[in-house]
Amino acid sequence: MTDDAVTARARGRAERVADHPALDVLARVGLAAYGLVHLLIAVLAVRIAVGTGGQADKADKTGALQAVAATGAGRVLLWLVVGGLAALVVDRLLHAAVGHRGLPRAARVRRTAVDLAEAVVYALLAKTAADVAADGGADPSTPPLPSLLLALPGGPWLLGAAGLGVMTVAGYAAYRGLSGAFHRDLDLRGAGLRRSLLVLRLGRIGWTALGTVYLLSGGLLVVAAVQHDPAQPVGLDAALKGLAEHTVGPAVLLVLAAGLVVFAVYTVFHARHRAA
Repeated sequence: MTDDAVTARARGRAERVADHPALDVLARVGLAAYGLVHLLIAVLAVRIAVGTGGQADKADKTGALQAVAATGAGRVLLWLVVGGLAALVVDRLLHAAVGHRGLPRAARVRRTAVDLAEAVVYALLAKTAADVAADGGADPSTPPLPSLLLALPGGPWLLGAAGLGVMTVAGYAAYRGLSGAFHRDLDLRGAGLRRSLLVLRLGRIGWTALGTVYLLSGGLLVVAAVQHDPAQPVGLDAALKGLAEHTVGPAVLLVLAAGLVVFAVYTVFHARHRAA
């Protein structure tokens, strides 16, 4: 069998997996779960803004997942979240491999890079959800990733690169909202004009808010790398708590929280009208 035949056969198998109904259902669950996580982050951010959240409360993905684990059926729900997010990782990888044929090379490379970046985001969140579910919602026993990176040879460079990576992904998320590029992820045929307009408006607001929030988080990683301070608070939780300490910070925090709520609502529609 020639190399071209092997490649074509592998591509055909990948396409069959990508089109499998079970993967599609799990990917839709993963999208809804991704929105749920950000809805809980919004709730935690509001608590910080109005002064009802304790310093121990984490307004980040780990804190949101721990809030889920604290409920009666939370651990079962978290494992469902893990399964849905894992399906999203597979979906994005398959899409990167076989989903952009026929596009000009530059567009194909750009779309593939976006797919791979989204796969990394979903994979990291799936791992966090699995860790929280396995630990029953307890605080992680390992040091945070920024501290681990700073302890490595060339740690500040690694952390700075990670921060720039987060800012790049966040900037693209904001761009998707402002430009409306997210509409490629949707299949609104049969949705009707009113619902279509609603989904597009929710997407514009939600993606822009999501990007803005994570730009703050990535910026703190870069600051920590420049200062080379392992004790420097970093991440989304530190960004939101630091923002709340400024004069207009609580008001800005409430606006960003509202944007995350909008993003969470959008993900429900995205799960319903997900493009094949």
